[in-house]
Amino acid sequence: MTRAVALLLTLLTGFSGLVYEITWQKYLSTLLGSHSEATAAVLGLYLGGLAAGYALFGFVARRAVDRAAREHRQPPLLLIYGLAEMGIGVLAFAFPYLFAGVQRISVWVPAGHEAASFTFDVALCLLLIVPPTILMGGTIPLLTQALTRGLADATRIHAFVYAFNTAGAFLGSLAAGFVLIHWLGLDGVLRVMGAVNLFAGAVFVALGLRQRSLPVTGEPAAASAAVPGAVPRSFAALALVALLAGFAMMVLQTTLNRVAGLALGSSHFTFAMVVAVFVLCIALGSFAVSALSRIPAWLVAASQWLLVGLLVGIYLVIQDAGYAAHVLRSVFRDGGEAFYPFQISVFAVGLAILVLPIGLSGALLPLLFHHLRNEVGDLGRVAGSLYSWNTVGSLAGALLGGYVLLIWLDLHHAYAAALAALAIGAGILTARVAGAPVHVAAGMTLLALAGIGMLPKWDPMHLAVGRFRERTPTPVTYAGARAFTEKHNEGTKLIFHDDDPVSTVLILENPNNRNARAILNNGKPDGSTAGDYPTMCFAALIPALLTDDPARSFVIGWGTGVTVGELAALPEAKEVVVAEISPGVLAGAPFFRPYNQQADVNPKVQALRRDAYRALLRSEGQFGIIASEPSNPWVTGVEMLYSREFLEAAREKLTPGGVYAQWFHLYEVDHETVEIVAYTYASVFDRVAVWFAQGPDVLLMGLNSPTAYPDLETLRERYERPAWEAGMARCGAKSFPEVLAHEMLPPGLVRSGHVAGELHTLHRPILSQHAARAFFAGRMVELPRFAGGPDADGARPRALLAQLLGDGPVPEELASSVTRHVCEMRRNIDCGAWLARWRADHPTSREARAYDPRSLPKMRGNEAVSPLMVARLEMLFGGGIPPEPPSSNALQRATALTNLFASFYTHAIPFDRELLRRGWSGCDGDGPGAASSCQTARVRANARLDRFELPRAQLSGGP
Repeated sequence: MTRAVALLLTLLTGFSGLVYEITWQKYLSTLLGSHSEATAAVLGLYLGGLAAGYALFGFVARRAVDRAAREHRQPPLLLIYGLAEMGIGVLAFAFPYLFAGVQRISVWVPAGHEAASFTFDVALCLLLIVPPTILMGGTIPLLTQALTRGLADATRIHAFVYAFNTAGAFLGSLAAGFVLIHWLGLDGVLRVMGAVNLFAGAVFVALGLRQRSLPVTGEPAAASAAVPGAVPRSFAALALVALLAGFAMMVLQTTLNRVAGLALGSSHFTFAMVVAVFVLCIALGSFAVSALSRIPAWLVAASQWLLVGLLVGIYLVIQDAGYAAHVLRSVFRDGGEAFYPFQISVFAVGLAILVLPIGLSGALLPLLFHHLRNEVGDLGRVAGSLYSWNTVGSLAGALLGGYVLLIWLDLHHAYAAALAALAIGAGILTARVAGAPVHVAAGMTLLALAGIGMLPKWDPMHLAVGRFRERTPTPVTYAGARAFTEKHNEGTKLIFHDDDPVSTVLILENPNNRNARAILNNGKPDGSTAGDYPTMCFAALIPALLTDDPARSFVIGWGTGVTVGELAALPEAKEVVVAEISPGVLAGAPFFRPYNQQADVNPKVQALRRDAYRALLRSEGQFGIIASEPSNPWVTGVEMLYSREFLEAAREKLTPGGVYAQWFHLYEVDHETVEIVAYTYASVFDRVAVWFAQGPDVLLMGLNSPTAYPDLETLRERYERPAWEAGMARCGAKSFPEVLAHEMLPPGLVRSGHVAGELHTLHRPILSQHAARAFFAGRMVELPRFAGGPDADGARPRALLAQLLGDGPVPEELASSVTRHVCEMRRNIDCGAWLARWRADHPTSREARAYDPRSLPKMRGNEAVSPLMVARLEMLFGGGIPPEPPSSNALQRATALTNLFASFYTHAIPFDRELLRRGWSGCDGDGPGAASSCQTARVRANARLDRFELPRAQLSGGP
């Protein structure tokens, strides 16, 4: 009974241990950053604490057994373990408060040199992480010793303890990644897991007290064969094997995490899936050992040679993982409801591929323990020492394979290094355990190492050009990996590739498109000198136009360097500081010099290879412009840059009159994600404006000024300076009105209390979950067009271009220019509205009637610019109400008018709101009950129009 209860509780504590690791990583990334050094440091602290705990509690188990033998009583091992678990629970409850104190200390201490500052913060993190992880290290040595009744069942019980604990970790990895952190937030997760450990600890204490009360008859079994200080002769060799295996498995897990990110996209779901598969396979391997009735000496060596062979087989096909992921995705297509079935399928495929090789790895430590158990009294010490060395190897793998090796080598080199470590371990086992002659084992090892050295390198054009955005089958989806890759890479050539510690960076060139170049990070395009140039250009020059002082700028993300180069090219600019997390991106910067005003050699530019959060907090002085161009928020780590805490830090770094410009996308997104971003932004900035760059790319502008924008004449004078005009022309805007036409929502509409949505914070990181699911579905949304309520001062905000135009018709030359510009920028709704206004103001203009935006690329078949839609909008601009089908009633006509009004409202050329009043005025004349239905629908319509809230469906009539 005691064994069964203890093993079930071990499952529970393994669950909490993995949840702690993930939660602590998210906490400490706010202090250390989310770059590779920070990730390696946190993982190193976690593994280092475990290694120390294994060794410490192995010693404690030995001392407890020896003392119990002398005193003729049961050793209090379960009691000790229960107190350790309760200690973990207490520290979990205290962690948020301790972390807040550590944050204050970090801020109080002067930043100084970045390396020294980072080291100091790591030391602070050590105080938080190492104590609980040392206590976690008591599981294997204490329970192995406590639950074993003799040498006959020692291996089986030890394998059970390891397997149950690891199975719990498997469940914890899935629960933390998919559910717990999103539901409870970081603080809530720690409270729940703390309660779990307190409960488990209390039960173990009760079991320990009960065990101590049992009478001892004769010599305690635990000490009957004890030989104090005895060390198995082969311990040193097998400890080295455990160390090499720990190193190899951590390097492989890191490498496969990166490969999975390239194939599936680097979301936290992908990483949770890889970790879960790894941990489950290790648990299954240990369960397999527990089921063996007899373990021959040759088995451990043979299992490791088989492991090497299987991993070599995976190496040879892994570069086509992206193609396999696309084929699987094509089965599920792009329905949001397929998200979890797809994730389950990915898990099943990963498990099928890795269950045997990683399972063999999971069997290694129990098998080594079996060959080392020389006496019952030393079982805990042997287990603790063995797992301590294995964890030291994992620590080395985390630091080397996850960071150091990738400074100079690529992913396939890291994988090969792991294979080499496993081959050396297999050779040692062949000699020391299987009993083969040393020269035979050495020959086998050298032959394996030579074969590993001859493995072909992975082709980045196969592996690193992610196809996870292709959600439906293509003509070559089922033609095989080579045909698929060649077809989709047709017309592009690789000019730069680097697997750095943060990401896999590719730069591709398209000779067929004026040698346009694109940069890909972890398989995802993050900037192109062709399609993305206007977005990257406007992200620099629009906030520069709106700020009171463009002398100093801070840019988040280098990318192609276009934003950096445009800011540095302004004569008023004195310094442009850039935070770029990836060394590979900075190494590839020279390839974009012809497109970014030679940004990487501009003396005004200071590029910091650093996490943006940490770089911004530790930067000196204030900035007139902060331009944030991170990757999409579904990418792991990027969600930090959308958090309230980061936005607050950015606001503190702005000069009075400064502008924080945040790029955001309206593609591969859903209503909830957009509302979370807007609500969080509005919770920090009192004045928020929204401008479009091109297509579905928008810029959220946080204005650190009580007057919002500079006056119109100041903006015009600034634009007319030669350098500014030339820069805007490079963006695609050839006149001052064309620039102002990019304003979508004037300041005052997107504000706290006026926006639907939830708050995204570092301690409640809800954005990445929503964003990743929205990315899977691949939908596109549009911001609320109207949001026409008064601002915080009670006035109705007016767009800059509306102020410039004044009342009356828009001059035809200006209407023509702006219409063509917004259509060429692929702003479908604005294009339709401007074309309708042009025709309404100039009904006899042949040019207006002849212009058809559907001739432009990506505008064909677009409903927003169809002749019927433009005609309906033209009627609105003329003061009329477009007709509806004769079968519709008054409520349906009023609702259709409101939908049209709200969908195409453009603040630069607004519709007359009196049209809505006219449309709803006759709504209640359709018979009994109509008045009540109309009143309900009208209230609902006004609520939608006056709030920043994306409709889940079209407005509907009726109560």
